[in-house]
Formats: sequence, C-alpha cells, structure tokens
Amino acid sequence: MKRRYKLVVFDMDGVLIDYVSSWTWVHDKMNVDNEEAFGLFKEGKITEIEFIRRDIGLWLRKDPNTNIRDIVNALHDIPLISGIQETIATLSHNGIRSVIVSGGIDKAAEMISNEYGFDGFAANQILTYPDGKLTGDGKVVVDLTDKGIVTREFMERYSVSEEETVAIGNSYTDVKMMNATGFAIAFNPIDEAVIAASDIVVRSNNLSDVLEFILGSDEQ
Repeated sequence: MKRRYKLVVFDMDGVLIDYVSSWTWVHDKMNVDNEEAFGLFKEGKITEIEFIRRDIGLWLRKDPNTNIRDIVNALHDIPLISGIQETIATLSHNGIRSVIVSGGIDKAAEMISNEYGFDGFAANQILTYPDGKLTGDGKVVVDLTDKGIVTREFMERYSVSEEETVAIGNSYTDVKMMNATGFAIAFNPIDEAVIAASDIVVRSNNLSDVLEFILGSDEQ
C-alpha cells in the first residue's frame, strides 16, 4: 500500500537556500562575523531572541541607518538549490501542500514562498520602525530548540496527521521537526544528529531528488 502524504515541511537554510543560512548570507554581504554569538547559542548560553538581537546589532554597528530594504536587497541574489520549482509543482500536482519552517529570515522565506508557490511559511522576523529602519530587535516565530511546535501548527491548520506529513531538514535544529512527522528526509545533512533522526538521507544538488521518496514510498 502506497503512503499518501498530504504535507511536506521544508527547512529553508541549507535546504532551499544553497548557503549555510540567510542570516550568514547577510552577514557576509555586510562583512561582519557572528561566530561568537552562534557558539554561545549552540552551547545554550544565550537565548534565540538574544542571538537574533546580536545578529541585527552587527548590522547596525556597521551602518546605524540599516533599513529593512537593505536586508531585502541583500537577499535578492542569495543562492537557491536547483529543482525547487519542479519539486513544489510536482507536490502540488499530487495534492500535497508544501510549507517552510525556518529559523532564518522571514523576508527570505516570503520571497521563496511567493516565487515558487509554497502554501505557507514561518520564519523569524526583523522588527522595524514605520520608516523601515531596524529597531535592533527581532521576533522568534520558529523556536530553533523545537521546530516541531510550528510543524504541528501547520499540520493542524491543514488537518493532516503525523503519518501524512514529511519533514525535510539538514541540521540538528530540524530533529524535533522530523520527530513530529511520519517521514523524515535529511537533505545534504551537516551533522550526525539529523542523520540519526531521518528515515532517508539524500545528498544532491537538486531538490527534486526527494520526490521519489515522497511519492514512491511503500508501507512495509
């Protein structure tokens, strides 16, 4: 009996974006380095919101007049993995919804979602004043310590079960997202934790290579 999936949840950074993260892309564009804050976050010494504030603070120290338009412009040429259009179109043709759940920048997720026809997205926000200037603060929409929370919210929104949902991620922050779903794909994984949490590992420069496992998996 063939599995019938109804929802696929994609991580963005390192899966849809062919770069370590959307935050890092902007850092590199602005020639700043967040390695210290990343290390503290990974060790649990700072919270996710503090991590976001420190990232934004790097930009504002570089240029106190940084505007959200500057961030959007920086994201316009971020490299994307090949095959997104084919993947999302094929899933949609088969009646399967696609969403993005990411700790990355919401403007990047919105851009990708709109361009390729995702059904929804959730990502972390950069807060601004009415004129678009950055406040220096952000909003945690996706808890990187438990991406399963937002994943289950999408499952509830679309009335699909765990068994009807697929998760695709590449790092340890995707493990709880994977644990919340019936089938998990580690796509170009960067650590052992995500490999251990996955049902299948796909290493490829084209996202559409996940389709055979979503559309062609048989129940054992």
